[in-house]
Amino acid sequence: VSDWGDDYDEDGIEAEPIDVDEDTAEVADDDTGEAAAEPSLYYGSVDEFLREYLRHVYRRKIDGRHKVWAARWWEYDEAVIRLEALWRSWEHLRLDGKTGMSVWWRDHADHHMAVLMDPEGPFLAADATAEENQCKKGAPLPYQAPPAGLFPDVREDPGSAA
Repeated sequence: VSDWGDDYDEDGIEAEPIDVDEDTAEVADDDTGEAAAEPSLYYGSVDEFLREYLRHVYRRKIDGRHKVWAARWWEYDEAVIRLEALWRSWEHLRLDGKTGMSVWWRDHADHHMAVLMDPEGPFLAADATAEENQCKKGAPLPYQAPPAGLFPDVREDPGSAA
């Protein structure tokens, strides 16, 4: 008997069978029997993720001394890799309506953003005194658009989203 007065038999909770397509080994949708659709990406590229979301929600005073950033972020390989990891983990964890965003902030955003903004981090070679690389407290992170085509929208080419 549980705390709520429910009685369970000795075999525990009975599992429900799931339908699996024998040809593709994909789990079928409960209602139609068709293969469940892969969730689509909300943002189509790391550039779109940074431009439309991350720079607006992760606002910090960037003074070039205590915290650094590069508006031309795409010129720094480690920064691109870390930002791509932030984007991909956000895309995955946003689907978890319970603790996904908390996990993303704690395990991904706070970790990588601290490294990215560290004066000895990936933006070390950027001109920290340049106005384009600084922002006031509460302003979005500095940003310049990368060259056209550098970060194509992977939603337009599903084969590249893997």
